[in-house]
Parts: sequence; C-alpha cells; structure tokens
Amino acid sequence: MGHGKKPATYEDIEALPVGWVGEILEDELVASPSPAMGHSYVASMLGARLLPRFALGEGGPGGWWIFDEPELHLGRDILVPDLAGWRRERMPKLPAPEEPFTTLAPDWVCEVLSPSTVTIDRKRKLPIYRREGVAHAWLIDPLACTLEVYRRESSGWVLTATHVGEESVRAEPFDAVPLELGQLWMQRASASR
Repeated sequence: MGHGKKPATYEDIEALPVGWVGEILEDELVASPSPAMGHSYVASMLGARLLPRFALGEGGPGGWWIFDEPELHLGRDILVPDLAGWRRERMPKLPAPEEPFTTLAPDWVCEVLSPSTVTIDRKRKLPIYRREGVAHAWLIDPLACTLEVYRRESSGWVLTATHVGEESVRAEPFDAVPLELGQLWMQRASASR
C-alpha cells in the first residue's frame, strides 16, 4: 500500500457495485467481477461432490462443515474463498445463522482461478491463508482443467499433487473418497449432451 493511503474498510466493500466481490488484502480493497460461468460451474460441481460425502457423511466419512464463498475476517484481512471447509473438531458447532462472517480460519480452502484473479489468489491470498494456519489449499483452473493440491508445512506451501483432465483422484484432505475430476469441467458437460 502506498504512503499516505488509508487502509480499506468494510464500508469500501459495501460501496462496490452489485455483482462485485470485495476483499481486503493487506489493507487494500481488491474487487473482482462476478465469476464467469465455467468458474461458477466448477465451484458448484465441487461442492456437490464434497458436501454429501464430507459434510453429510453419505458415502464418505463426514466430519466437515463446507461453505460456498464464506466471508473470512482473518486479522485485518477479509477474504472470500470460493469454497472453504472446517473440520468439526475445530468448529464443533456452526456460527449463528445471522452471523455475516467468521474469524476462525478454515482447515481447507479452494480458489477457482480466473484470468482476472489468478495472481491475487496465488500471490496475495495463499500467504494469508498460510499465516492463519489453513492446512490445505486447492487451486482449480477451469480453463486448463487442473487441480493443484497444497499442504501447509513449516517451510511454506508444498505442492503435493497436480491433477489434470478427467482423472479419478484422491486429493487431501478429502482423499478418503475418489473425486472424478472430469465431472468438474463445463467443457466436458457440454460435449456429453
């Protein structure tokens, strides 16, 4: 942030036009337009695959709370990951329904990359997630059809796997159940009609 510039506030986020997502990263307002359809499709399909198995325990181990686009207040930073999950032992009960955000860092975050957000997601948000103790991060590129799986280590983020295309994968921390990557890609869904 430049000298003499005052830190962004929540009022700056609220003043954004409808359809824009605002975050505060290191005191700076970062605004992104609503995601493209391929981005939304990936996030929706991933949630549809993870929620039954890991949040509800249907055909999987359960034990998680998983949210679409939760607002996280982590120190002075405000972030909105595409998906985030908390192990129930760390978040034994859900926040009150009227709460607009949480201050408890998730155990897992997923950012779906867009051309306009890829640098922000990689260079600005991942370090904040690491600082706050998030254990796992996924970066999904809906255009390249890739899933990058990261684990937090004392030395920093470690890329544990890169999955491409239509593989059946076991990606930590949700490796108890295979994930069919091909189900996430909008291109595949339109081709199979």
